[in-house]
Amino acid sequence: MTIRVLVAEDQSAVRAGLVLILRSAPDIEVAGEAADGEEAVALARELRPDLVLMDVQMPRLDGVSATRRVVAEGLADVLVLTTFDLDEYVFGALRAGAAGFLLKNAEAGELLAAVRTVARGEGLIAPAVTRRLIAEFAARTPARPAGAAGPEPLNALTRREREVLSCLGEGLSNAQIAVRLTMAEATVKTHVSRLLGKLELRSRVQAAVLAQELGI
Repeated sequence: MTIRVLVAEDQSAVRAGLVLILRSAPDIEVAGEAADGEEAVALARELRPDLVLMDVQMPRLDGVSATRRVVAEGLADVLVLTTFDLDEYVFGALRAGAAGFLLKNAEAGELLAAVRTVARGEGLIAPAVTRRLIAEFAARTPARPAGAAGPEPLNALTRREREVLSCLGEGLSNAQIAVRLTMAEATVKTHVSRLLGKLELRSRVQAAVLAQELGI
């Protein structure tokens, strides 16, 4: 399966480098390029890519606002590019429903692996980055991510779904959860999808934050 990616980055040299790396992979197609957030949203609506590689700091419309629109309209998954200084851009992208976060100085192989991971429906990428982000986010704010549910909907989760949610809080991938809980990877995906729906969450990363906040 070919993964269609829209690259949104305002610095032309950086964008060209990202495009070059993505085009080196036989299973990845660059569907389009955007130089600002407004263009990113417009192209996502027009091209319907599988994934948007989104810089957070862009003119006209920042990456956080663009991510919120793309996710809200169900246009594509969003992989956010960040310098990871843990500022409100990063936290805002998490609240907006970003599927994953990638450092701008990531190696080519890491970029390709991240794109493939998100395309498989797994938002928790680069464990060292994501786990730190989850812990920092949970520690900094008592408020849950936008759309997060309270204790009552949490009670609607089955025992297995709670176990999967706990694993998400540890930053585990579907494959790792499958091994931990001794189940098929496809079954893990089903549980993740169901618990996100029950908790009205937009992404696995939001679910991970919720797990951290609730201490489960």
